[in-house]
Amino acid sequence: MLYAVFMPSSLPHLPASPDPAGAPQLLEIGFAADDEPCLRADAARNRARLLEAAGRLVAEHGAAGVTMEAVAVAASVGKGTVFRRFGDRTGLLTALLDHTTKQLQADLLSGPPPLGPGAPAQERLRAFGVAVLRWSAEQLDLHLAAQPEPERRLAHPSHRVLATHVTILLRELVPEADCALQAQALMGYLDPALIHYLTKKCEMPLERLEAGWIDLVARVTGTGPPR
Repeated sequence: MLYAVFMPSSLPHLPASPDPAGAPQLLEIGFAADDEPCLRADAARNRARLLEAAGRLVAEHGAAGVTMEAVAVAASVGKGTVFRRFGDRTGLLTALLDHTTKQLQADLLSGPPPLGPGAPAQERLRAFGVAVLRWSAEQLDLHLAAQPEPERRLAHPSHRVLATHVTILLRELVPEADCALQAQALMGYLDPALIHYLTKKCEMPLERLEAGWIDLVARVTGTGPPR
């Protein structure tokens, strides 16, 4: 797996993020704030079983093979259970993606540099884009199938947490800029739909997109290319 070069073999525990005044805070993602922490143990196990079944269907048939009914059959539950837990097919597929997004967040918070703490901000920003490009490319089918309408996608915690991370790095590099807005512009470069278009339709190798990200970071931050 391409993304594995940026990931530890086991996931670290997610530490509680400090919230200094004026600084954005990384969000804990992958569920609605008023739901998941209160799940009963049996409901949590049921949710995990549903996601495991959905993951097997993706591996065997691709994202197109994942329907609410197919997941219910694979998990030996009623279809209504799947709808109650995830709302709709997009919610189910998004929950699958949330699992690997949590792994990425863990690396951002406490993984090894340059993706994790301990490296200069410009190196972390370069590593972030390359990691997201590779993570998206190796799960592109699932990413595209899970994409809801733009408003829902951009408001989802999994997007917000990554955009917040980019904003934090930009504030260190170019504090005079509108970093929140520039972070959204940089995140647009990492949109799975764009990655699909460039790699599949335009036949650009992923290495070209990675080099383009490095160049874009250098131009936006004025830090120059890596030495």
